[in-house]
Amino acid sequence: MNLFSLEGQVAIITGSSRGIGRAIALRMAEHGAKVVVSSRKAPACEEVVKTIQDKYGKDRAMAVAANISSKDDLANLVAQTERDWGEVNVLVCNAASNPYYGPQAGIADEQFRKILDNNIVANHWLINLVAPKMIQRKAGSIIIVSSIGGLRGSPVIGAYCISKAADMQLARNLAVEYGPHNVRVNCIAPGLIKTDFARALWEDEAMLKERMVTTPLRRIGDPDEIAGAAVFLASQAGSYVTGQSLVVDGGVTI
Repeated sequence: MNLFSLEGQVAIITGSSRGIGRAIALRMAEHGAKVVVSSRKAPACEEVVKTIQDKYGKDRAMAVAANISSKDDLANLVAQTERDWGEVNVLVCNAASNPYYGPQAGIADEQFRKILDNNIVANHWLINLVAPKMIQRKAGSIIIVSSIGGLRGSPVIGAYCISKAADMQLARNLAVEYGPHNVRVNCIAPGLIKTDFARALWEDEAMLKERMVTTPLRRIGDPDEIAGAAVFLASQAGSYVTGQSLVVDGGVTI
């Protein structure tokens, strides 16, 4: 058996119309999964679905638009997936928000709440929608895309870092709860990846230069370099891994 096969698995991936989520969707489809592409805007989701279908077949991807800030949208995402494809085997909570860049003292209450709601509470909602049936089947993999920001402080994205540290603890807590039912919960903690989401960081020439110098691999990452970690955690290859935060950062945190 191919340890990395996802043949016959149904995977929901939030925030998968671009960046890291898109890369995960493409690679999971490559490894055999039926992928549900989800983000706020349906046309962007459909573009990714078309890419997957053109390469792997019509039954390998579908789009369900959902705003992670809406509990109803998330419920519809899961309900439509189950209605069309049956059980959800893999959940990737990738979508996140970071509407503020600057010192913590300057963040508005609504910005702070949006970060906490979208990056923590929404994950809690979505996991609670898929976990009960995973527990019944005694099989499932839940992956939260966190960040190395959850491992250290920052003078400019502090609230985001706080939320990502909470995601790591969410994974640990749920891994303890779900472990007896053979449902695994893990985080991936990327370093600086060249995505639109992180544009404010890698377009800052001074910050990028400093990051290059302090990163052992002397470069920032590509979204596809996170996708491999997601395939590992979703597949049989990661069957004895739970409650962990897998750091994928080119060595910067060492």
